[in-house]
Amino acid sequence: MSNFKSVAERLRTLDTERKNLLLEIEELKKMADSKAKALESEVNMLKEEVRSLRVILGAGETEPEAGKKKPSRK
Repeated sequence: MSNFKSVAERLRTLDTERKNLLLEIEELKKMADSKAKALESEVNMLKEEVRSLRVILGAGETEPEAGKKKPSRK
């Protein structure tokens, strides 16, 4: 009977730990989503700033953006 009680207690402990871990996972997912949205917003803001600076400098929209490959000349 003692063995049954210890197994039952172990099951309760593991179930509680499982529930806590699932809650933590959900919170971490929400945090990751929030950070991704913030980063996306920042990237869009930086892109807009690049466009504005190009207009101010007279470069227009024809200049390649940073990170894009320029066509090779042969």
